[in-house]
Amino acid sequence: MRANIDTQKLERLMQVLGREAQGSGCIYFTGGASALLIGWRNSTVDVDLRLDPEPPGIFQAIPTERFAISKLKQELNINIELASPQDFLPPLPGWRDRSVFIGKQGQISFYHYDFTAQALSKLSRGFDRDIKDIEAMYKQKLFSLSDLQNCFEAIVPELIRFPSLNPDMLRSRVEKFIERCENNLEENQS
Repeated sequence: MRANIDTQKLERLMQVLGREAQGSGCIYFTGGASALLIGWRNSTVDVDLRLDPEPPGIFQAIPTERFAISKLKQELNINIELASPQDFLPPLPGWRDRSVFIGKQGQISFYHYDFTAQALSKLSRGFDRDIKDIEAMYKQKLFSLSDLQNCFEAIVPELIRFPSLNPDMLRSRVEKFIERCENNLEENQS
């Protein structure tokens, strides 16, 4: 069993990935890794990331299910998952532009994957921890309600490509979240 990951361990991972990569590329953190770096969680159980464009040599550093446990996984005792909102939803238009730059290690640029996409992905799952994450992201102004609504509407025609998703349920969750946030804002202003 792996230990929880804290900010220091995540920063060490970034250093090692920057050192191990043999060329330039981008790594986008999502979920718990973003939560750690932004500060609304103290730990996470794994690091979810997306490579785009894939840095040369990165798969020698990152274990995948096809390979044995790598030196990186052993050295840092970290579970790394190649996962992002694009694995659960169609890619949102403009997701790269909304992704937030974290820093650079070696030739690798690190980003938080678009928080609007992260919020929609978490709404699609709807677990309690996901909802708490979305609320934390919204309170920190990492996405806007209008972007959430507009991006959802933009991907509706593509949702058919994700048969495990129920578009009506996702729409309902998006609308309820927006309504709850707007009601909370009105209550706080009165």
